Order: sequence, then C-alpha cells, then structure tokens
Amino acid sequence: MPAYTNAKRIFKYSDEFKMKAVQWSFDPQRSVKDVAAALDIHPFMLSRWRKEFREGKYGPMKPTTKPSKPNAQLKEQDELKKLRKRIAELEEENDILKKWQRFLAEERRKHSNS
Repeated sequence: MPAYTNAKRIFKYSDEFKMKAVQWSFDPQRSVKDVAAALDIHPFMLSRWRKEFREGKYGPMKPTTKPSKPNAQLKEQDELKKLRKRIAELEEENDILKKWQRFLAEERRKHSNS
C-alpha cells in the first residue's frame, strides 16, 4: 500500500452550522443536493447530519421552521429552478406551435391540389 504524502483535509463544522443546514434541507422547495451545493459541502455529509438530527444527536427535535434569512445562493438556485422550468414550458409550447403550423401547411397543400 502506498504511503500518502498529503494529509487529508478535515473540516470541523459547528453544531449550529449543521442545524441550520439540516433545517434548510427540510424545506420542501429545496433538495439536499441544492442545499449542499450552496453550502459547499458534499450531499452525503448533509444526509448524514439529517440522520443524526433525526436520532437526536444535536438535541431534542424542534419543529422545522424556515430560516429567517436564507442564503443568497439558495435564493438564486430557487430562481434558476423556476426559470429553467419556465423555459422548458415555453420550448414545449413553441414545439406545439411549430407542429400546428406544419399541419396547417399540409392541409392547405391538400386542399389546393384537389
């Protein structure tokens, strides 16, 4: 087995930071992956913190409430998600209109040839 020359980087996060991350991840509009990306942590770590929270490691379970001031990145991600959804809807509408236009053109050709 090779000897490692670089020591692993280990970050220690405060319990308060973990609690806020867990509370944000319980928000129905946010996924664990989005919250983890915004906080620059691995999604698996956040999932582990959620499990520890459910097991009561960070104190008694409190009802989850929305954070008073969400992170700016989380707001941007929510906005991006909404915009991407809207773009997909508009593209679908555009495709339907193109199909309708082709259909009308074919109908005109059929009626003009008869």
